[in-house]
Amino acid sequence: MTDLNVLGDELEPCGTEPMTGFFRDGCCRPSDQDPGSHTICAVVTPEFLAHQQAIGNDLVTPLPMYGFDGLHPGDRWCVTARNWARAHDDGAAAPVVLASTSRAVLTLVPLDVLRQHAVDVPPDLSGLDG
Repeated sequence: MTDLNVLGDELEPCGTEPMTGFFRDGCCRPSDQDPGSHTICAVVTPEFLAHQQAIGNDLVTPLPMYGFDGLHPGDRWCVTARNWARAHDDGAAAPVVLASTSRAVLTLVPLDVLRQHAVDVPPDLSGLDG
C-alpha cells in the first residue's frame, strides 16, 4: 500500500541531506514502530530549532554515535506531529512541505493549519503569473 500525503497524493521524500525519517529513508511515513509519529516534513528555522530545544527536543546538538550532525536552518526534517503542533501553538511553527507530509498527521493537525505554513512549489508553474 502506498503512503499518502496530506493532499491525497503519493507521499514524496522529505530529504536525504541530512537523511531524515523514523527509518532514515528520507520519508515522513507513519509506522506503528514510531510512537512519536515523525510525519511532518518541516523546513527548520532558527525559531523552530530554539523552540524545540526549549521543550527538550534538541535537534541542534550533534550525536555522532547515531550519525546525527545536528540540524541547521533550512534543513528538511521529519518532525513529530505533536511537537510541530506545539510549536505552532507557541508561534514558532516551521514551514511545511505538504507533498512530503503524511496524511496521518490530519488526526492531530488540520489541513488548513498546515496550508498556512506550506512552502511547496507546484509541479506545474505554467499557471503562475510572472
